[in-house]
Amino acid sequence: MPDDHAAASDLKRSDLARLTGCNLETIRYYESVGLMPDPPRTSSGHRRYGLAHVERLNFVMRARDLGFTMEEIRGLLSLVDRGSHTCAEVERMGRHHLDVVRAKIRDLQAIEAILTQTIVRCTGSDTPDCPLLDVLNEGPAKPERVARASK
Repeated sequence: MPDDHAAASDLKRSDLARLTGCNLETIRYYESVGLMPDPPRTSSGHRRYGLAHVERLNFVMRARDLGFTMEEIRGLLSLVDRGSHTCAEVERMGRHHLDVVRAKIRDLQAIEAILTQTIVRCTGSDTPDCPLLDVLNEGPAKPERVARASK
């Protein structure tokens, strides 16, 4: 995904958005935070995007779909932009991200267990007593507390 301004075609930002399915404001944001390279401009100052921009934006969007953070995407892109990355470097980043995803899944499973156990105790009656409200009144549900409470 080289930053190849010479190969830029005549795509406007709206064309880039249409081709990738990305929101215009999101494209602007990715440009402002440096995930997307500055496109070349016409003599009148209009931005023009090319295939390299389409490919890079698709990469960023797919990485976001897979839950990578902006900083992780920046790291992956720096490897790609450097042009001398190894699969081992990328794999390390991928494995770290997978560990984070698995931890989130464990936290969500613990939350699911607590909610399931609590909602089962709800009577659905017209009384003000409610087990779910009792659980919520216990304070913030930090992941480590959620995991202990579900055991």
